[in-house]
Parts: sequence; C-alpha cells; structure tokens
Amino acid sequence: MSAVAGAERAAAPHQPWDEPDLLRDQFRQLLRYRALIICGILLGLAGGAWLGLTANERYVATGEVSLRTPTADPFAAPAPMDRVAMGSERRTAVSDIVAERAAQTLGTSESVGRLKRGLTVTNPPNTQVLRFAYSASDPEAAAQRAGAFVTAYLANRQADADETITQNVASLEGQREPLLERRDQLQAEVDTLIEGTSAYDLAVADLSQVVGRIAELNSDISALRALDTTGGRVITEATPPSSPAGPGLPLLLGLGYVVGIGLGLLAAWVRLVFDPTVRSAGDVTRALRAPVLGVLPRAGRDPEQLLAEGRLAEEYRSIAFRLAYDEAFAQRRRLLVVAPRGGIDTPLAAAVNVTAAFAEMGMNALLVEADLRTPTLTEQLRHADGVAPGWAHAPARAEGGGWPAGMRVPIDAGESGIFDLVPGRRVRNVPRALTSPAATELIAHADVRGSVVVVLAPPVLSYADAIALTDRVDGVLVVCDPAEVRREDLARVRELVVGAGGSLLGAVLHSWGNGSEHTRGQPAAPRDAPADPAPRTPPGQPPGARGRPGAERGEGNAETMGLRVLDPAELEDGDPRHRI
Repeated sequence: MSAVAGAERAAAPHQPWDEPDLLRDQFRQLLRYRALIICGILLGLAGGAWLGLTANERYVATGEVSLRTPTADPFAAPAPMDRVAMGSERRTAVSDIVAERAAQTLGTSESVGRLKRGLTVTNPPNTQVLRFAYSASDPEAAAQRAGAFVTAYLANRQADADETITQNVASLEGQREPLLERRDQLQAEVDTLIEGTSAYDLAVADLSQVVGRIAELNSDISALRALDTTGGRVITEATPPSSPAGPGLPLLLGLGYVVGIGLGLLAAWVRLVFDPTVRSAGDVTRALRAPVLGVLPRAGRDPEQLLAEGRLAEEYRSIAFRLAYDEAFAQRRRLLVVAPRGGIDTPLAAAVNVTAAFAEMGMNALLVEADLRTPTLTEQLRHADGVAPGWAHAPARAEGGGWPAGMRVPIDAGESGIFDLVPGRRVRNVPRALTSPAATELIAHADVRGSVVVVLAPPVLSYADAIALTDRVDGVLVVCDPAEVRREDLARVRELVVGAGGSLLGAVLHSWGNGSEHTRGQPAAPRDAPADPAPRTPPGQPPGARGRPGAERGEGNAETMGLRVLDPAELEDGDPRHRI
C-alpha cells in the first residue's frame, strides 16, 4: 500500500475501531514515564508505612441493648403503638445527660465532650437494638467505658419511666382526694336518713357513684405502680477486644501501593498531556499524516562510520524498498531528506544509506547535498587522502560560477555498489543557487529511466531551503527523533510541504538526538565563512604523501565511513558520471 494511502488514512478521523489502538498507544506512552510511576509507588508505600507506624492503635469494645416500653406483662407481645422510637433513643444515648451518668459511674473527672469523643451509637435496621461502640487506645478502657455508657443509658431510661409514673400517680391521687371527702360526706348523710325514703335513696345513689369513681382511680394507680420500668436488657456485654480495630501495617502498605500506582499514573498522564514532544510512532503519524517507514535502532550505530552495517543497514534497505514500491515515489523517483530542526547529522546518514540501498537495487542513484550553508561531505571526503580531491577545486561551470558546478563524484559504497555524489558548496545567494536552471537540470536526472535522485537539505524549520526544493523534488522524507521533536513542529512541516506543492512520503524515526552539533563531533564553521582552503603539503613531503588531517585526533575519514571516492581512471570511458 502506498504512503499516500497511508497519509489519507492518517488524515481521516479516527473510527470507532481505532480507539483500542489509540488507548494502547497512550498506555504505552504512560509507561515511558517510569520514574514518575516509581516515585508515586514509593510515596504511597511511605505514606502507608508512616500511618501504620505512627498512628495510635485503637481498640473498639461493643455492647448491645434491646429496648422495650414499660409494661405490666413482660412476656406479652408489644402492641404496634408501643414500639420504641429508635431515632429518638439513639440521640438520647449520645446526649450529655447519659454522658454525665457514665462519668459518675466511671468516677472520672474527664469532661463530657472528651468522654463522648470515642462513643458511637448505631441502630441495626428493623430492630429495637442500640449498639454502643467505644474506641480507645486501651482495650480494658474501651470495654469499661462502653459498659458504663450502656448502664448509664438504661438507668437514665428507667429513671425517666419512674419519673413519668410518679407524676401520673400523683395526678391520679390528686383527683382522688376530693372524691374521698365527698364519699365521707355522703356516708354521714346516709347514716342520718331514714331507710326507704326518697332522700335516702338519692344519697345512696350518689355514694355509690363516688365510690365507683374512687375505685377506678385506685385501679389506675395500682396499674401504674405495677408497671415494669426497666428500659431494656443487655444482650451483648462489652468485653476487651483482643486486636486493634484499625488496618494493620501490611494492609496499609498494600493500600499505599495501590494508591501510589494511581498517583504515579496520574502524574505520568499529566506529564504526557503537557509534554509537547511526540513519544511514539503513532503521534508522528497523526502529526504528519504520513506513515512511519522505519525506526533506526541504536545498536550497531557507529558515529565514525557513515555507511551502516548489520541490523542498521537492513533497516535502511527496508526503508528504501518501501519507497521504491510506493506509487507516489515511483512516478518521479525524487526524494528530499530533511529534519524538522536541529543538526543534519542523522538526515545525512539516512540520505547516504538510502542512496546506497537504491544503488544496491540496481538503480542509477545520485545523492545531491543541497546544504549550501554548512556543507560537510566535502570536508569529510577530504580526509580520505589528506588533500582536497580534485573536484573540490574544479572550476565552476554553472551559470554565474555557483553551485552545482564542478565534478559529479562517483562513490564506492562497498557491497552496495556505486552512486554519484554532488557535494554542497558555500555560495553567496543560497535560494538563487537552489532554484537555478543548473540545479533544476541536476534534479531532473531522476526522469531518466532507472535513475533516482536523493536530495539532502537543511532542516525545514531552520531555513527555507527545503521548501524551495519541494516543488522540484515533490517527495519528502522526514528524519527526526520523537523524543526531541515537537508535535507543532511536525504539523508545521506538513503545512509547509503541502503548501509548497509537495507530498510527505513518510518519516524515519531514531533515538540519536537532534542536536545542532557538527557531524561526527566536528565544530560547525560559521555560515558566512568562506570555504576552507585546501591543506598544504608540508615541506619535504611529496604531494599526496601528507598525513591525513585529524588522524591523530581520531576523526573520521571516508575509508572508516565505508565510502571511497573513485578515481576517474577507475571509470570506463564515456561514463556520464565524470562531470555534471
């Protein structure tokens, strides 16, 4: 499938079936912040250990009381109207009156508020049971105080009932006193009347009525005095608990571990949200709307060797094959290799190795170094023989004497074959040189059947050189380190490339950094400085016998980079790679 199709898929909105992949990608990105997650776990464990070691152990003693109303028959089932209002009783159990009675029972001078601090009274649903739970640092004290509150509550409840009965009895006795006086008066009157007279009969009737009323009041008084005023009975006595009620140290450590994982993931998520850099191939694909063609491994990379070997070389070959069979690239076979920002080291290595891979595929490959501000290939290849090669001083043949005048240099890439190199050169007017007819004609070399042109340009967001070449090259390959490039940078690169009429073929990711240092540790020359002069041969040495510059310092050269500049005599006569 072509890179254009991949870009269209990336540009389309996420479908519902893409959400699991997106969630997996985000979770993998969270795991990149392992330090934050580990710090969260350590913080949670430290908090759990601190709570387990410094918190006072609390013991909870519990006593339960079954309530009932005052009754004459304790074995009779209570009527519905006689049920206890458990809400009111629970509030009474935690009142100051009960606490004062409990303090008297305990014989303590502790304040009522402090004494009630460890008390909890609950009512199990659908029961007439109150559960007194007291928490204290000493199990004996917890049991003693829980029992004291139970006793104080029952005593207060019974005292309230006795007081109520006493008041009712006093009220009934007050009603009975005048009736007793009336009875005595009627009895004396009956004794003075003659039996059988109407007056006698009326006096006897009044006496009988008064005596009956007195009997009713006596019955009510007797019934009240016969009531059992016990407020309830203890069904569970408070005993000293054998173990603390709170969580132990192992449980607190487990809870701290779980909470720590949550804190670590939360911190990693916040860091991920506010992290401007891309952290995965998925982020690069979404930002560029182009596929990731390859990820360069760190293993096997030698900064002193430009031409890759082993696994790294295979990754470059895979990238070249994906480009070669891409429909968009196959139409014109022109590739612009750039980076968003930073140095040009990694794009340079990618351009050289992809060009070598194209040569290995049997194509007539041409590598054009379009970095006309700080060209580096000339300096690197000069180290091969100790003096600047002939093409570095060849007379200018392009219009105006600027780049790309001079020799087209054949490069021996070892087993990969031979490809041509057009090195960069500092010029006064870079945009004019890049858009000159000679540069256009050079890039048009890709129109020849079996040819491919790879153009290396400075970073897109640092200079406009790459944008000036986009309409001539069309296909752009972005080389970047996802740990250092920003999402907005990639989005800006896409806007510039698409706006200039080009297309993003894909991206190559690496983890080598995007620093602006010069290739292979060499300090970068000032942008406006003239080209370095050719090294002079020391006196007493024949030309070409001079030692290689930088050899004592361990600097790289073309041989150690795996590249070799071919002598024109090694090429067959009439080879078109002699000159541009």
